[in-house]
Amino acid sequence: MSRDQLRAYDKEFKLNAVKLYHSSGRGYKQTSSELGIPMSTLVHWVHDHQKSGQESFPGKGFLKPSEAEYAQLRKELATIREERDILKKALGIFSVARK
Repeated sequence: MSRDQLRAYDKEFKLNAVKLYHSSGRGYKQTSSELGIPMSTLVHWVHDHQKSGQESFPGKGFLKPSEAEYAQLRKELATIREERDILKKALGIFSVARK
């Protein structure tokens, strides 16, 4: 495989690799060579799994549930701020004394 090609691994494979690393008692180097993946990839997967638990490895183009909720709340906040600004402008227009 050339350096330009990236391999894609599914969530099940990643979880099994992390589980194998933890259960085997072997190091990163030996476990990664048995699986045929770069050692740095396995290290990244293990750290991501330790940090995020079952939310790790959501898939390409998907967000973790906590990140998805955060993005949705940011979008909602932006909409509410826009509505507030429109109401402020309307209040200013209608509160001006008519001549």
